[in-house]
Amino acid sequence: MFFEVSNLNHSFNLSGEDPFSSLDQEWGEGSEEKLSRTGHTVVSVFLGSILIFGFFNNLIVLVLFCKFKTLRTPVNMLLLNISVSDMLVCVFGTTLSFASSIRGRWLVGKQGCMWYGFINSCFGIVSLISLAVLSYDRYSTLTVYNKQVTDYRKPLLAVGGSWLYSLMWTVPPLLGWSSYGLEGAGTSCSVTWTARSPQSISYIICLFIFCLAVPVLVMVYCYGRLLYAVKQVGKIRKTAARKREYHILFMVITTVVCYLLCWIPYGVVAMLATFGRPGTVSPIASVVPSILAKSSTVFNPLIYILMNKQFYGCFLKLFHCKQRSSANGPFSLQSRTTVIQLNRRVYNNTVDGTVQINTADEDREGTPPMKVKSNPPEMNP
Repeated sequence: MFFEVSNLNHSFNLSGEDPFSSLDQEWGEGSEEKLSRTGHTVVSVFLGSILIFGFFNNLIVLVLFCKFKTLRTPVNMLLLNISVSDMLVCVFGTTLSFASSIRGRWLVGKQGCMWYGFINSCFGIVSLISLAVLSYDRYSTLTVYNKQVTDYRKPLLAVGGSWLYSLMWTVPPLLGWSSYGLEGAGTSCSVTWTARSPQSISYIICLFIFCLAVPVLVMVYCYGRLLYAVKQVGKIRKTAARKREYHILFMVITTVVCYLLCWIPYGVVAMLATFGRPGTVSPIASVVPSILAKSSTVFNPLIYILMNKQFYGCFLKLFHCKQRSSANGPFSLQSRTTVIQLNRRVYNNTVDGTVQINTADEDREGTPPMKVKSNPPEMNP
């Protein structure tokens, strides 16, 4: 991802030979290995593990959606979108880089490289944008009072918007604004980070801002506000809310840390390759961030699905695992929530600015809702 590659702009020779064939031969047989045979073997082991676990983790998610109708809620459409994009990365992207790492060279030529760079960038950005939209959805669920009405319009618009947004940033390299080329050890492809033309640099800056920095800021802001609101509730109600606060704290920290661990190194090293001196980033330093970014396909299902009590309950049912009996009889998906559902309602006729907060557990147990002092301007952030 971060090294100079051979010039892709070969012209047709006088004999009429297809330049793609000579370029394919140059990449496939004449390219210099940037990693040793042992290095390629180690990379192939990691990529193979990511391919296997990423594929089956996301496959389980898709099976759960197909088998359990109760999971087909509007908000879960975003989770489904993340799993679909991660599954496509495993099938169409990781498989090629895994096979190339085994052979120690890129196997499918220039057109295959452009295809690989495009689909991996497209599916990766879809996943990133979906994660950011999901964080905003959780934040808005906390701060805005919503009636229990099933509405698929907004989630489906968000899903469609994530794909259109991704295409808006991944098609331009195919049309001449930057390009896709070999990266790292020469066994995978991405945006040509080391290109020094003004067009390429401007594209990389825009890509970094709108496809990495903005999603990170949205996630940090939304989860930060969510965690702050949960801590405020925990100060008032020391029992169930306190227990839920620690659950939310663990989930938020895990989400943000894994997101940053997977994608920030990739972005930082890409910036070093773009604006630093040639050769600043070694082959090993270029491969590690790429592997971390691909590993998000493994972690996303674990964080966003298995930490969700609805999905976890269905997961146990799918594999016929023993479940704890509840006081209300069989396992109830509707009585559990992924996060604390703090539906905040602002009363227009209140004078002291109190806010009524209803939590799922307190309402189910018959406990009256609590009132929290809050400033009116913060009701609609």
